[in-house]
Amino acid sequence: MLKPLFIAIGCLSLALGTVGIVLPLLPTTPFLLLSAFCFARGSDRLHSYLLNHRIFGRYISNYYQHAMSPRDKVRTLMLLWIGIGLSVWLMGMFWPGVMTVFIATGVTVHILRLSPQPEKAIASAS
Repeated sequence: MLKPLFIAIGCLSLALGTVGIVLPLLPTTPFLLLSAFCFARGSDRLHSYLLNHRIFGRYISNYYQHAMSPRDKVRTLMLLWIGIGLSVWLMGMFWPGVMTVFIATGVTVHILRLSPQPEKAIASAS
């Protein structure tokens, strides 16, 4: 009875996570993890699809392993700070800008503390 609800929430969160890839203030990771959670309870087929997806599957498995390749760290941090800089500039308000920079700093520290994962391990996990 709850399976259709889990599938609907999983699809919605997957869509929001996908949009969050290009929108700096919409988080990607929480939505993808919510999708994986919902699909695990609503549909084995959708859960398997998500975990084996050529982009999202690697992203989710890296998160579960607390690892990220150095190349992905650099790319992620570049996109993060470009997006944050653009957001702060467009907001034009001091305190929200300061809070946004503090949040981005916390995310940066978290990403830098992730275990390095060699590029070959990522390719074989896909």
